[in-house]
Amino acid sequence: MIRYSLKCEKDHTFDSWFQSAEAFEKLLTSGMVTCSVCGALGVEKAIMAPQVRPARSSGKPKGPLSAPASPAEQALAEMRKKVEENSENVGTDFAKEARAIHEGDAPERAIHGEAKIQDAKELIDDGIAVTPLPWGDKGKAN
Repeated sequence: MIRYSLKCEKDHTFDSWFQSAEAFEKLLTSGMVTCSVCGALGVEKAIMAPQVRPARSSGKPKGPLSAPASPAEQALAEMRKKVEENSENVGTDFAKEARAIHEGDAPERAIHGEAKIQDAKELIDDGIAVTPLPWGDKGKAN
């Protein structure tokens, strides 16, 4: 695994993990790396400092690994919890369900789920408000 600091065309910075440098390049060239803040496709590697770890004998970690490491991570965890408690996860049917709600073919309600980038763009082009959520589908909120 390799972590890259990334920057989008709108100057948002974020980090992301990839299986390898080759995997990153393949995903980037196929348009599958997007900004975690705004969803922009124009993403490039940002300058990053090497991370030097202390020796293993330097003591125990300062806190549990599952706890948010910063106030920003805590806020993100709380936001995720609220979204998941107050909306229905429609999974990979997100684009279809959002369109059905917009057209009045399904009951109006808050939903979240997964959509391909092209499907999300089509929803936006048709005037259906959607936004990317700043977390992946792995794991649950604390």
